[in-house]
Amino acid sequence: MTVPSPLRPSRPASPPVPAPTGSPVLGFGLDVLLATVLLMGLSLLCGLFWGLWRGFMVGVEAARAGQAPDVSAFSTLGQPGALAQMLIALVATGGTALALYLWRRRATPAERAASRHAVRRGSTWGWTLLVAAGVFVGSSLAGWLGKQLGVEPVPTNLSLMEEALARYPVFLVVFAVLLAPAYEELLFRRVLFGRLWAAGRPWLGMLLSGAAFAFIHEIPGTSANGPAEIAQLWLVYGGMGIAFAWLYRRTGTLWAAIVAHGLNNAIALAALVFLGVP
Repeated sequence: MTVPSPLRPSRPASPPVPAPTGSPVLGFGLDVLLATVLLMGLSLLCGLFWGLWRGFMVGVEAARAGQAPDVSAFSTLGQPGALAQMLIALVATGGTALALYLWRRRATPAERAASRHAVRRGSTWGWTLLVAAGVFVGSSLAGWLGKQLGVEPVPTNLSLMEEALARYPVFLVVFAVLLAPAYEELLFRRVLFGRLWAAGRPWLGMLLSGAAFAFIHEIPGTSANGPAEIAQLWLVYGGMGIAFAWLYRRTGTLWAAIVAHGLNNAIALAALVFLGVP
C-alpha cells in the first residue's frame, strides 16, 4: 500500500475569486493607497488618544500630590511605551487590514469552504513547516553574508521588542506570534497579493506585495540604518513576504501563511531571549 506524501499536491490552489475587471495593477495601487490613508489616519487617532490619556494621567498625578498641574508637563509627555506602541499597531494596522478585507477582498462562502478543506489536508501543514524552515534558513544566511561584508542592520522595532520583553513578556508573545501575523497576512497576502492572484498574475503579486511588506517593516529615515543595512532588511522582509504569498497560493488557505509567519516570529523571539540575537 502506498503511503501518501504530506507534500504530494503539485498544483497550486485556484485563485481566491474570479478575475476582477479593470487593471489589476491599478487596483493593487488603489489598495495600497487606501491602506496607507487608513493606517496613517488610525495611527494619528491612536496617538491623539494616547496623548489625551497621558495628559489626563499627568493631571491626576498632580492632583494626588496636592499640586496644581504644571502646564509645562503637558508639553513633555514623552513617547508611547512598549505596551502603548503595540496596542497602537494592533488598532491601526489590524483595523486597516480588517477594513480593507471587508471592503475590498471579503471571502465568499465557497472560498471559506475551500480554506476549511485545505486546513484538513496534511500536505498544507507539511508545506507550512517547509516554508517556515526555509524562511528561517534564508534569513539566517542573509544575516551571515551581510556580517561578512560588514553590514549589520538593527531592526527598527528592536528597542520596542527588548522593552516589551522586559516588561510585558506574555503580551509580547501573544502580539508577535498570534495577533501581528494574523492581521499582516490578512492585509499583505489576502488583500494585496490576492488581487493580482485573482487576476492571473500571481508572480507579480508576490513581488509587489513582498515589496510592500518589506517597506512597511523598514521605512527609510525611521532608524539609524544606512542604505546597505536597509537593503539587507528589505531583502529579508521581501523574501519572507514572497514565501508566505507562495505558501498561500500553494495550499489555498491563508491559515497556512499565518501559522508560518507566527512560527517565524516565535523563532525570532526565542533567538532574542536565549541568544541575544535580533
